[in-house]
Amino acid sequence: MSLKNQTPPQNADNIYETERLIIRPMSLDDGAFILDLYNRPKFIQFIGDRNIKTVSDAEEYIRNKFLPQFEKLGFGNYLLITKEGNHKIGGVGIFERDGLDIVDIGFSLLDEYEGKGYAYEGALKVKSIGMDDFGLKKLSAITAKENFSSQKLIEKLGLKFKKHVTLPGEDEELRYYETE
Repeated sequence: MSLKNQTPPQNADNIYETERLIIRPMSLDDGAFILDLYNRPKFIQFIGDRNIKTVSDAEEYIRNKFLPQFEKLGFGNYLLITKEGNHKIGGVGIFERDGLDIVDIGFSLLDEYEGKGYAYEGALKVKSIGMDDFGLKKLSAITAKENFSSQKLIEKLGLKFKKHVTLPGEDEELRYYETE
């Protein structure tokens, strides 16, 4: 599966903007933010417990999960920062996942920023980064069966429900979507 074009994208620093957001790759400096986000009840309920209990754990997670994918593919998990106030509010990324043949777009926001259109704005831009800058032909998305807000957002991004899947080493059956 060809994941990216041979020519590097024009945006060498990987910092993008939308009307209200700055979108940049996650870095080790985001450890405290990841500790907070990944321990929110909704994150644990709908995405899972990543066993991140300290800032050091979060930095290790970034070092081992996020940075290698950026080095390998040029894209990965991006931090969403509001232009107004410069607040770190969430993450949107395109991920290689065991058990999925097509790279997966995923997102998570701090509860206090949900319902304001930030996840859609960020995910739409990251979808464009993957498809336009890196030449991805298709994207997939997975979500818990009871995560109705994520399902709506995935469908608003233009992905269609295809089937239920269970990822390797997991018990939960998830809803699986793909771009057409």
